Amino acid sequence: MLKITIHESSEALTFQVEGKLVGDWAKELEQAWKGKSSTRDRKALIVDLTETLYIDGEGKRILARLFHDGARFRTSGTLTSCIVDEITGKSRSRRRGVLAQPLLLLLAVGVARGAPDPAPLKLTLRDAVRMALKQNPQVQIANLNIAESRENQNVARAGLLPQIGFSGSESVHRVNLAAAFGSKITEFPEHVGPFWLFEGGSTGSLPLFDFTAWRRWQASKENVTGARAQEMTVREENVQLVVSQYLGSLRAAADVKAADSRVALSKALFDQAGDLQKNGVGTGIDTLRAHVEYQNERQRLIAAQTVLKTSLYGLARLLNIDPHQPVELADESLFFQTPDYPADESIERAWLERGEMKALASEIRAAELERKRSEAERLPKLSLAGSWNLQGVTPAQAIPVYDFGLNVDIPLYTGGRIKAQTAVAGIELKKLAQQQQDLRNRIALEVKTALAELDSARSEVEVANLGVDLARQEVTQARDRFQAGVANNIEVVTAQDELSRANDNQIGALYRYNQARADLAHATGQMESLYAK
Repeated sequence: MLKITIHESSEALTFQVEGKLVGDWAKELEQAWKGKSSTRDRKALIVDLTETLYIDGEGKRILARLFHDGARFRTSGTLTSCIVDEITGKSRSRRRGVLAQPLLLLLAVGVARGAPDPAPLKLTLRDAVRMALKQNPQVQIANLNIAESRENQNVARAGLLPQIGFSGSESVHRVNLAAAFGSKITEFPEHVGPFWLFEGGSTGSLPLFDFTAWRRWQASKENVTGARAQEMTVREENVQLVVSQYLGSLRAAADVKAADSRVALSKALFDQAGDLQKNGVGTGIDTLRAHVEYQNERQRLIAAQTVLKTSLYGLARLLNIDPHQPVELADESLFFQTPDYPADESIERAWLERGEMKALASEIRAAELERKRSEAERLPKLSLAGSWNLQGVTPAQAIPVYDFGLNVDIPLYTGGRIKAQTAVAGIELKKLAQQQQDLRNRIALEVKTALAELDSARSEVEVANLGVDLARQEVTQARDRFQAGVANNIEVVTAQDELSRANDNQIGALYRYNQARADLAHATGQMESLYAK
């Protein structure tokens, strides 16, 4: 579900995006943006993503296009912030630093009180997924929904079973005979009583033929099946969130390693320039240029470390663990691997495995049973009912009395109610059929898109790996030329920048490959089977 609200003021035009920015829904944001193109003037253009739950590849593409059109973004949450950072290429270390200050303050207070720091929790990707499936509140709520639907099934089944009860009473009666018969009867008293009446015994009923109750029970069984399918959908979505967050953390860790390596290289080149200047071979501008590059790399390292910390905080939040518990990644080497997709990637498999398809199919079957239940209202109902009691003016004088009967209920005229209920159920079935066709088309598009992105990302990784190798060779040759005195360190600084860009391209390509692999698993409904087993 996606909701877009446009707020327009004299200074800014704001598009507030709520829900999931995915697939065709993301294109609605682009259409809304184009629809307001005639009223933009010189107003600031803002896209508010603070209430956005999830952004897929199509959503990223739309946001990148809006950014090139001059849009600015408001974000809240690690996932959205990382995606916007990727689109804009700007660091948000200052904002994340402000968010991290309260946590650092709590940590300082704990140290001041002598509280021992908990040991870091090292998690593999599989461990993180399993922990989320066990502890995430949304998964627990989905399990409770299944339990609730089972109890509703028991309620519907009770309508097909015998009902037995017990009752007892003791009362006093005085009857006005003249009022009862309409006039006073000669030689009869005006009233009878007062007298006590004791009554106690059992009552019961048994439906012999009630097709309406039978259909209601069948529909309740389908509701249980639908609740299980919904629970599967929730599990798949939570696995997708955890995998995306874990991959984002792996990317941040790779950025930290690359930045740390570049800091060491820039420090060595800075020392080399200083030594050459002392020996009269280099110049002051060479040393100053190398020093500036060294400080730039240090700044990038600090920003990368901050992104890694905040990404790990987001992972801990998804896993619903203690905020004071530090988390470490145990699968950092996994980020640099490009394994093939091991599961069935066909559209037909996705239609079979996706929880949304199973839930909607169950909802269609329940709606069909509801229509049949409405039609069954025309059929007669047959039931057996009776009671057996002890009755008397005192308990000691009570004698057995009983009442048994066979009841037949035949609807002859209901004012069109049954016909209208059947028509409503039929309309609901048609609506669900349209939703099912739309869902099938959307799933097919997601699978094809994920396959295309996976193939593209695989090629990007190959090109990026070659680019890193070439950039390292360029740094080595530029460094040797500078050491030999045949060139100044402009070539070295340029080579450093090229290496930095190549590292960023490689890490970005690896992240896109791993994320595309996860997107394909989600599109085919195999997230849990791929990442949790």
